[in-house]
Order: sequence, then C-alpha cells, then structure tokens
Amino acid sequence: MAVVVIGTLDTKGEEIRFARDVVESQGLDVHVVDVGVMGEPTIEPDTSAEAVAEAAGTTLERLRADADRGAAMEAMGEGAAAVAERLHEDGTLKGVLGLGGSGNTSIATTAMRALPVGVPKLMVSTMASGDTEPYVGSRDVTMMYSVADIEGLNQLSRTVIANAALAVAGMVANDPGIDVEEKPTIGITMFGVTTPCVKTARKMLEDRGYETIVFHATGTGGRAMEDLIREGVVDGVLDVTTTEWADELVGGVLNAGPERLDAAGEAGIPQVVSTGALDMVNFGPRDSVPDEFEGRRFHVHNPQVTLMRTTPEENAELGRIVAEKLNAATGPTALALPLGGVSMLDVEGEDFHDPDADAALFDALREHLDDDVELLELDVPINDDAFAEAMVERLDAYMRAAGHAPE
Repeated sequence: MAVVVIGTLDTKGEEIRFARDVVESQGLDVHVVDVGVMGEPTIEPDTSAEAVAEAAGTTLERLRADADRGAAMEAMGEGAAAVAERLHEDGTLKGVLGLGGSGNTSIATTAMRALPVGVPKLMVSTMASGDTEPYVGSRDVTMMYSVADIEGLNQLSRTVIANAALAVAGMVANDPGIDVEEKPTIGITMFGVTTPCVKTARKMLEDRGYETIVFHATGTGGRAMEDLIREGVVDGVLDVTTTEWADELVGGVLNAGPERLDAAGEAGIPQVVSTGALDMVNFGPRDSVPDEFEGRRFHVHNPQVTLMRTTPEENAELGRIVAEKLNAATGPTALALPLGGVSMLDVEGEDFHDPDADAALFDALREHLDDDVELLELDVPINDDAFAEAMVERLDAYMRAAGHAPE
C-alpha cells in the first residue's frame, strides 16, 4: 500500500522529496505524482506530468504552448483526479498528501475530492488559513496551514512537512479497529433550530435498527448528503431541514446549490422531506448583510451568524421549488408539513413567527405537489415529538416496503 504525494516537481521537488523520505521512514511505500507544467521535474516521479495531462485528455506540450495558467491548473486537477481514482481502484492508493501554494492546492484537492470518504487526505497549504470551502468541498480533506511559504527547506518548513507526512503515514498504517455493522443507513438533515426534531427522530430510527448519519444543513452538509446518496452510502432520507434552498433562492451564504433535493429522487430511495428552517436565510456577522436587505426582520444567532426571515413571496417560490423537486422523484416520497411552525424561531412568541409567510409556503406546496407524493400535515411545530414520530413512521414503512428494513 502506498501514500500518494501530489506536487509540482518543477518548483517543489526538494520539499516533495523530504515528505516522501519521511513517509518511507515509517515503512510505507510512496507514489509521487508530478503535476508541474512549465519546467522539468527535479526528482523522478512515479506518475509523470505528461501522464497526468493525458489523463485529462490533453498534452503537457499543449498546456505549455497555450501558456494559460488557469486552464493548465484546471486540466492538471482533472488529470490528477483521474490518476488518483485509478490508483485507488487498483489498491495502490491508501492515502494522499499534497504540498503547495494556491496552484497545487487547487490541483491536489481536486484529486482528493474524487476519492471516497474515509481515504486519508491531507493538504499542506499556504491557503489553509483562509476560506477552505473551495478546496474541501463535501469531502473529508484535512487542511494544514504551512505557516511560511513552501519554498525551500528550513527549520519551520521541515517541521510542518514532517508532521503532515507522519500524520498521513499514521492514518494509513494504523487500523483503528472500528467494527462496521451492516445496517440500513438513513441520512438526516439538521440545523440548530430543528435539533429537537432530529434528536427524537434519530433515536427512534436507531431503536428500530437503522444507522443514521446527520448532516448539518450548512450548504456543504447538504451537498455531502447528496454525494453520499449518489455513492450508495445512504439507503433512505429523512430530510427534515431543507433550509439550504432558502439561501439558494434569496442569496444567503449557506446554499447547497440547485441540485439539492435531487439525489434521493434520482436514486429512487425512500425519502420523507419537510420544510425545516425555510423561514430563514443565513448571513455572516450583522454588518455583512447586503444593503438590499435592510428593513427586513433579522435574528442574530451569534456574532458570526445572522438570520433573516423569509417573506411570503419567497416562501411561495420555495414551496413551488420543493414541490417540483419531489415530483421528479422515482422512489417513494412523502412531504411532511409542520403547520405549527417550521423552526424553533417560527412559533408563537418567537422572532420569526409569521403565519402569513408559513401559509404562503404550505399553500404553494399543496398547489404544486403531484398526487404521487404523499402529503402529511400535522398541526404541530416541527420540533414536537409527534412530528418526528410521524416522519419516522412513514419512512420506516417505505423502507420495509422497499426491502431495506433492519434485520
């Protein structure tokens, strides 16, 4: 088994060699992938830059001739991802280590994101102390800040690179001894304002013999669930919290993209969906809210998170979108409506209580929902135990009918 080290050997050969030697000192093999474009490698790679470019459907000569750095980085990222997937499939790749600045961080993490969750992935990067979402995405990529630029070896860079190499070696070489019991797996979405519902539902599902994976509906959480559904990790979905669609529609910071709510329907797996936290759009600190929203109703969740109440018009559009997503499902699907409020803040006496906005959401859902989607309406708030129980009962029935019941 080998640790794959991805780097630009025309500029970072010395540093890659050092990382390789540290990993090999732990008794592991190393497979070096060169993703440098403009110069010749200063150490011998196991997979050449020419092979990486070819894996992306181009040639190194063409990338050099075009002299378009952005296009070259994109192509080498695609090629590195293809190489990493191949090495993983043939059993060679057991972990990945990347070193570099913004260029190789983009390339190496593209390869890392192509690998399954659970494969060790560590990126030593000058970019790791800023916004890492573009590099991490919905995968378990570990980012380590290099502190100084990765340019030559010195007392600081040796320590940081050695720590990273030892960390990857440790993850690859040591069996954590985790027993994985095969159970039908339910993906659940949660936000702070829907936590009581999810806690109750999760316990009920686990008591019935299901395994549950809870995803924080922060944009990346929703994308992670959609990805794992497509990979076959998730057998059924209790989509309590669809709030990411409010951010996608209105312009908040926690959107999961326009494909949110697609994967379960496309896979045909059982799903029970609700309207959790569609009463809110998420922004950062209060002074980061765009000026166009001044005059709206806000709730400061904490110094870093500001929530904005969705309007009746926005809720009507959200209802249409959610209904159309569910109408396209190929498997058993139900929509559960908590008529007493869609979040902890949307109940009488709380900041976002707005019966008109809720009515606009529920009416649009009823209007646009096809008969193939089962509609459950309960005159309770979303965090009432009765609502969690109703969702679980329906999903459990779907799972048993589909032959996915726990043994």
